[in-house]
Amino acid sequence: MTQFPKLPRSVRFVPLALTAAASPLFAADAATPAAPGITDGLGQMLLGLAVVLGLLLGCLWLIKKLSAPHGAAAGLKVLGAVPVGPRERVVLVEVGGQVLVLGVTPTNVRTLHTLPEEALQNTSPDAPATSGPFGDFQGWLKRSMERRNDAK
Repeated sequence: MTQFPKLPRSVRFVPLALTAAASPLFAADAATPAAPGITDGLGQMLLGLAVVLGLLLGCLWLIKKLSAPHGAAAGLKVLGAVPVGPRERVVLVEVGGQVLVLGVTPTNVRTLHTLPEEALQNTSPDAPATSGPFGDFQGWLKRSMERRNDAK
């Protein structure tokens, strides 16, 4: 018969102490709390939602404020850009009452043309575009579609 080594007294009574402390948790006669209703935490949830939305709107306002151009860049407005190659583009920039047509490449920026601001205001998006090799294709297509629909 093998004998187990003698353990200190404090180690021998640990399992007994743990079971005595845990017995109220497993007691069958412990009262169970009532199930919470749907509206019990509704106010707290709405308050938390309002705080999160407020923080979100505050952060968005701060980002907008910090990203706004300051100083010399405040009078600069990019009107549009058109890619003309894989890394090249033509950009319209409004600066101090003039519109600059810029050629932008990865290595430099060049002024291609300068226009007065009124030159772009005279052109409207409804005006027919006759600059293409086939004339006003968009207008022709629109008229032909209308004739087709009228014929039905």
